[in-house]
Amino acid sequence: MIPRYLVDFELDGLPAVETDVIVIGAGIAGLFTALKASKSNRVLMITKKSLFDSNTRYAQGGIAAVISDEDSPEFHRQDTLVAGAGLCDPEAVDVLVHEGPEGVQALIRYGTMFDEEDGHFALTKEGAHSQRRILHANGDATGYEIVRALAQKVQDNSVIELWDDHFVLDLLTQDGVCYGALVQKPNGSRVVVRGKATILCTGGTGQLYRYTTNPEVATGDGIAMAYRAGAVIRDMEFIQFHPTSLCYPGAPRFLISEAVRGEGAVLRNIRGERFMDKYHPQLELAPRDVVARAIVSEMEATKSTYVYIDITHETPELIKRRFPTIYEYCLTYGLDMTTDWIPVAPAAHYMMGGVRTDLHGETNIKRLFACGEVSSTGVHGANRLASNSLSEAIVFGKRIVDRINTLPSLTGPLSIGFQNGRTHPPMGTIVERRLKLQKTMVRYVGLRRDSQGLHKGLEELKRQLPLLQSHLTKKEELEFANLLTCALLTTEAALSREESRGAHYREDFPERDDRNWRKHTLLQREKAIGEEVVGHV
Repeated sequence: MIPRYLVDFELDGLPAVETDVIVIGAGIAGLFTALKASKSNRVLMITKKSLFDSNTRYAQGGIAAVISDEDSPEFHRQDTLVAGAGLCDPEAVDVLVHEGPEGVQALIRYGTMFDEEDGHFALTKEGAHSQRRILHANGDATGYEIVRALAQKVQDNSVIELWDDHFVLDLLTQDGVCYGALVQKPNGSRVVVRGKATILCTGGTGQLYRYTTNPEVATGDGIAMAYRAGAVIRDMEFIQFHPTSLCYPGAPRFLISEAVRGEGAVLRNIRGERFMDKYHPQLELAPRDVVARAIVSEMEATKSTYVYIDITHETPELIKRRFPTIYEYCLTYGLDMTTDWIPVAPAAHYMMGGVRTDLHGETNIKRLFACGEVSSTGVHGANRLASNSLSEAIVFGKRIVDRINTLPSLTGPLSIGFQNGRTHPPMGTIVERRLKLQKTMVRYVGLRRDSQGLHKGLEELKRQLPLLQSHLTKKEELEFANLLTCALLTTEAALSREESRGAHYREDFPERDDRNWRKHTLLQREKAIGEEVVGHV
């Protein structure tokens, strides 16, 4: 049902560009990996908008790493495994917790300035962490500071060629090897890019949902193009909904960081009652999926569309110093965190699944790598531990470059073409199609799922499949095709997993079933849905 390529093309006659390493996407994964790779390779970095458009830029809470003497890699390991609900790859988690601190030092060497107190890093604690191990920058603007530092280094690096506003249409593969990518330029013309290694750093699928903390660029492009190329896609059912995004008339779904609860904020329903004691012993610091579903339950019980987050018991000085970005943003809508309870509701936030990789970021397609949210390294399992994502990107970004540096250059001719007889433009407006898809996902493949709803959602999504046989040229058309692909994969995976685990909750299978379902869900083009047993923890 999903064609191998999004567009018809013949390589003969298309201009070609040769490089060593192709980095698709920006964010911390793309920027950091490009910088590492540039030490011994020519790098071409391709973004569909700019270096500054990524989820990383909006990451508030921070980056998790063992820094303090009271903490240890074993503590970090256990917290990650518990949050991952039995689906973490223990080897991948070991890599993260032991190599994360050096990754943080690398960020500092690249110019990232983390907050300090009394000459030491100012560490905070977030949900499901047993220790204070979250480094942050400018209070609640960690991602922006990391992107600022890394982007400056990339722009100053003469070995890295940057293509902004270019759309990568598809990966070019032959005999199980990735040779590069087919790219659409801003003027609509196409170019073939060849390299000895291609790295997907394209982020997640937040735009699958109408309510999301993700920027407009998060349309699942990397996952969709990897799937079309034959890569194994793993655990697409596990989508983390952040419990607390701003829910206020006229305001976008702005993230109210988990660090706010880490610093003592409490949740109240519209009656003003604290409620987390009914749902989990860790109260507001319970795992994100627990908090998100608790909020939905309270919203339903009180017939409201939001709950409140309340940090007014803390001093105004602490709130303004620790959360300047959130404070100023709320203030623009007439909400003062120092005196007001802030209305919040869950929103799509992070995808734990993605393109399956090994411990060096390589996929089942040789010379194709994935880093950051687009990847499924095994670190996050069924539910990501807060602030592990930035650590994962730098740890596995370095490992990817270590592997690439051992690869010889690719040689030989590339004879690829694809003709599917596409002639007609898509029917109907893409804006309407996208909104319909997002509503379908919210209604049937959201925080709470069941068989009947998932089947109905799948039927509605499949009605849009004819679009993939259309002649697609505009960026919004291509993005929608990728979103539709990811929506189908997510729904299929959610329907397959007949249990509740981590971020995946089935009302018709409300219990976790370790006997039958302690395994991964695998999806691969032209193959039946598969499973993979988790390694011993």
